[in-house]
Amino acid sequence: MKILLVLEQYDGANNGNTISARRLAENLRNKGHEVKIAASGQDTEEKWGFGEYHLPVFDKLITAQGFVFGVPDEKKMTEAVHWADLVHIMMPFPLSKLAVKIALRDGVPCTGAFHVQPENIWFSVGLGNFYPLINFTYWAGKRYIFRYFHYIHCPSHMIEQQLLKHGYKADLRVISNGISPVFKYHKSPKRKEFQDKFVIVMSGRFSHEKRQDVLIEAVRKSKYADKIQLYLAGQGPVRDEYWKQGATLPNPVMMKFLTCDELIQLFGESDLYVHASDADIEAISCMEAFASGLVPIIANSPRSATPQFALDERSLFKAGNSSDLAEKIDWWIEHEEERKKMEYAYAEEAKEYALDFCVDKMVNMFTDEMKRCGKIC
Repeated sequence: MKILLVLEQYDGANNGNTISARRLAENLRNKGHEVKIAASGQDTEEKWGFGEYHLPVFDKLITAQGFVFGVPDEKKMTEAVHWADLVHIMMPFPLSKLAVKIALRDGVPCTGAFHVQPENIWFSVGLGNFYPLINFTYWAGKRYIFRYFHYIHCPSHMIEQQLLKHGYKADLRVISNGISPVFKYHKSPKRKEFQDKFVIVMSGRFSHEKRQDVLIEAVRKSKYADKIQLYLAGQGPVRDEYWKQGATLPNPVMMKFLTCDELIQLFGESDLYVHASDADIEAISCMEAFASGLVPIIANSPRSATPQFALDERSLFKAGNSSDLAEKIDWWIEHEEERKKMEYAYAEEAKEYALDFCVDKMVNMFTDEMKRCGKIC
């Protein structure tokens, strides 16, 4: 099968959607499929490149999130769509809308994915809790692009339920984006600055809905604050705000955007993972952490899919409540043997979300769309 993936940004693994797209493409190729990309950036052998669009006023905020928009070009996109047996749309923006228009016009099977949670957009400008706007954005996304798909990929049951609640009528396929096999149980000797420290890590964008501020305050409230080294891995528009907040901890917070290899190394040196986010479609970063053998403590937010991974209440805290999180952190520090036992339990749970298995499910969805369109029997 020749598969075209359409998204705004494919170059540079600096955001979750790009990383998921790269892993999907690589694994589809490993299974014998031809895969090409339509995204912003330069043309390459595997990609039709489109110009970058910079949105006035909001450009600095958008680029700080590690994101760019592509400029639609009908001639180039027509060439890309006509190459494919199937088009898979990964973003709900103008570049993707053009690809859908051409695919529908010219009879090319097309599926979609719901990767952009409205909350993720509006938290960036302080409106993530304004529910009329959130509900409108779900409606607008359906009208703009998602009504054209017969199949929509949902990375979690949580987002499936949100789409059903907002009147989406497509066949919703719940398929995890999958955990790369490079993330597996391992422990590494601690670097010098981690010696004699209890290392807590959180990985993800520095954005208001991710709530690293709650984690910083929980460390401050912990009985063991002088023993804890907090490491926030990522980048984003509120980095300076969190840096200033975390600089006053007994052991000042460490913050850096890490490569995949660096993140693997950090997980191996760490003792506990915290995922404090109020809104997440899936949270691959948390999945990678517990696959690596870290017990997670997860914000029990109704707008986040991540609580589904908690094996019991000890790995959940009240979303936005730093005092409750501090109590959970202290419990795991005080119960080292139980923590070590649960590390293996979480690493075992991660096998259910193996990338190879998830990609097989994606291929099944693509095949069903091809059959629906009469392209294969």
